[in-house]
Amino acid sequence: MPVVRASESVTHEIHGARFVSYATRRTGSKELAAWRGEIPAGTRAPAHTVSHEEIFHLLIGELLITLDGHTERVSAGDTVIVNAGATLAVENPTDHTAVSWVTTSVGLTAELTDGTRLTPPWAN
Repeated sequence: MPVVRASESVTHEIHGARFVSYATRRTGSKELAAWRGEIPAGTRAPAHTVSHEEIFHLLIGELLITLDGHTERVSAGDTVIVNAGATLAVENPTDHTAVSWVTTSVGLTAELTDGTRLTPPWAN
């Protein structure tokens, strides 16, 4: 039975946020990737367009999520469905770190507004 222990997770940092990776090809997942996101107070991640659908569930805190130009304040317990091809930006305007759980299909890529393409290791 594939079990990924917390001690086996891999942490990645980019754009001021931390991505703690659990389910990836490396850990035995064939179709899905899942990670915990930690978004520190005051963080504003750059807008990016995703290649695969993401399910973004906020566990702790509040965030401003901008999806295709429309901004919503989301709170702990809220889930945002980010469809493939959508442009997403995340901002933490609070004084506390927000924590999310994100699930997507293995193979996700993201394109920043400047054309830079990222293949996040926590989603592959």
